[in-house]
Amino acid sequence: MFTSTGDPERDHPNHDYEIRIRGTGLSKYPAKQHAQSVVRHAKLVEGLIYLLGQKEVYFEDSDMTYPFRQRRYFYYLSGVNEPGCYLTYDIERDYLTLYIPPIIPQAVVWVGRGPTLDEAKDKYDVDAVRLTTSLSDDICHWINHPPNHQRKVYVLHKDQIPHPLPLSDLPLEVDSWTLINAIDNSRVIKSPHEISLIRHAIKISSIAHRSVLHRITTLKSEAEINALFLDVCISYGAKSQAYAPIVASGTNASILHYIKNDEVLKGRELVCMDAGCEWECYSSDITRTFPIHENGWVSRETQDIYQIVEEMQERCIEQLKPGIRYLDLHALAHRIAAKGLIRLGIFKSWVDVDVVIDTGVSKAFFPHGLGHHMGLEVHDVSGEPLLGFEQDSRQHSLFKQVEKNEHLNARDYVCDLGCGIHNDKHSTLLCTVDAGLLKENMVLTVEPGIYFSPYALYEIYLPDPAFAEMVDREILDRYMHVGGVRIEDDILITAKGHENLTLAPKGREMLDIIRDGAKCKHGDDCCLRSRTSQR
Repeated sequence: MFTSTGDPERDHPNHDYEIRIRGTGLSKYPAKQHAQSVVRHAKLVEGLIYLLGQKEVYFEDSDMTYPFRQRRYFYYLSGVNEPGCYLTYDIERDYLTLYIPPIIPQAVVWVGRGPTLDEAKDKYDVDAVRLTTSLSDDICHWINHPPNHQRKVYVLHKDQIPHPLPLSDLPLEVDSWTLINAIDNSRVIKSPHEISLIRHAIKISSIAHRSVLHRITTLKSEAEINALFLDVCISYGAKSQAYAPIVASGTNASILHYIKNDEVLKGRELVCMDAGCEWECYSSDITRTFPIHENGWVSRETQDIYQIVEEMQERCIEQLKPGIRYLDLHALAHRIAAKGLIRLGIFKSWVDVDVVIDTGVSKAFFPHGLGHHMGLEVHDVSGEPLLGFEQDSRQHSLFKQVEKNEHLNARDYVCDLGCGIHNDKHSTLLCTVDAGLLKENMVLTVEPGIYFSPYALYEIYLPDPAFAEMVDREILDRYMHVGGVRIEDDILITAKGHENLTLAPKGREMLDIIRDGAKCKHGDDCCLRSRTSQR
């Protein structure tokens, strides 16, 4: 297992590659700025925003609590990652108030002391800090003073209304639909502070991915890989993961969200590892598919699929910039996958790319979206879906009139993300022309993949005569051992293009690290090519 000495120069010496791990260099989380942004999106001039933080929650019939995870909407307007808090934002006065629990002397011995009012005021970007015992009276005071203002309270959900409502002779209106849409629209464009936090999470996750690659030939199971990844993240202060790590070896890689992570690597050829830590509640999300042997890919079939997915990702990433519709890149990824599968003979020689695209059968091998927004949630919120998903039972052809090559500005198609064999049992989701355009300071993932799911192919698709006619079953069977290949990077949209924030190796660099790691003794003179410095 990796153990940090606290000195990254000793942890990763003798490197020609450098990842700098340091503090973000930022001061307070910009809660007030976020509150003002939400109000602008909602077009509000008065009223009171009221949000509940997460409380400690106990397991059923137990005195042990679930691991604490702050409500992300609350964190966005507060920057507070402590239980039992509330906040209000007086829109007209532009006044943000944080409410924290009072210190209970008996609890201090067991769990330590929470912040005082002065400490919280100094730490958080708020106008005032008060105790939660004052909340009801403060809301009552807001309702009654001044007597002529709008008495509307904005909450996220109907079950989060201030309770019990303060006594007042004046009417109080509660709005539970405006706020969530406004916050979603605000959260999709990241502030510089948020980008710094995301960047930091990605750096730590990249070091962890690199460490796994370097030691993969010494590891015996999915569990050991999982443990090493967590070990490295925690050693750099990232105690929480953005999601449960996926460490899928062999045919387990055909399961998109495989999280058992408990099988041995013996007899397997590859691992698909999808894992990313959090830093101050902000996510990273990185996937690498890699061989477990020092000589790289053992079979031609696995190398073939990796190269197709690599092309899918590279071609899509190079297109990213403001004004591009992400849905068009999703279509491009399907077209590249279709060409590759035809070239390999998995689809028969008479099958044209347009036939694969128009019938939608590429989803048998690439069943998920190209990517998603990322931020406080690994699958972050947005005002409009990145791919414009809608529930619909109607049947449409897949990716009509997608312009080929680099010219991806077609506007007049809809796509069926079901099987597309004109059979309603296969049709699930539609992505429509309502999908939004990319904007500066969005952060999103690009994660194409090709999978060989025995269940999906043998139980759902191949029994359909129209699909079976297009597939060369003998060649398909030769590729089933691959399981799946996915490559995922985290991308920042910039003013004129994009920045790939991900530092985890892939492609040739990835294979070189595995080969060098197999020769390394992993001692004090470890040759791991990933120098870090902490300042």
